[in-house]
Amino acid sequence: MILNHIWGLYAHPVDEWKTIDKRHESLRFSLSHILIVALIPCAFAYYAAAHAGFSIGARESIYLTEQSALIMAAAMYTGLIAGVLALAFIIQAMAKIFGATANYTQALELAAYTATPVFMAGIGAIYPELWFVSMVFLAGVAYSVFLLYTGVPILMHIPEEQGFIYSSSVVTAGLVLMVILMVLSAAAWTNGLGPTFISQ
Repeated sequence: MILNHIWGLYAHPVDEWKTIDKRHESLRFSLSHILIVALIPCAFAYYAAAHAGFSIGARESIYLTEQSALIMAAAMYTGLIAGVLALAFIIQAMAKIFGATANYTQALELAAYTATPVFMAGIGAIYPELWFVSMVFLAGVAYSVFLLYTGVPILMHIPEEQGFIYSSSVVTAGLVLMVILMVLSAAAWTNGLGPTFISQ
């Protein structure tokens, strides 16, 4: 089953990373995983924006038109997939520096499963209060970073000391990618591609 590692990554992450490493799943398997899991934050964000309304403090809830919310969800989905694929490329490119011999499939496995908690944190949009969504997202990011630090030495077959530095480099690269996505989003908004708000 495509999503069969999710529970293991939460319940016993080190053992699950070893299972993932042992199976050497195909590129299609990793792609299928990320294509499905990336739907979660997009679907919940669409629901929150078009139907539940986002609440920021004491202000009235903010709604988007259904069409605008759908466009934003599709753009979000594209950005998430592109971000994971780019992160996998960076992981593979860094492998030689740290003495690892990773192919793109291994790098994508690491990127896809590491990103899973961040994507699943999108469930927090079911209660679209800014403080709640932010807390759930930060918890997802924290657990993703933990998964990265535990997974790198296992999947890349390097000592834990090197794995720590490797993981820290990947976290830095991931933050840079996040900033790039935010800048591109801001540029799109200022060039007339922003959402359409409605009052309820």
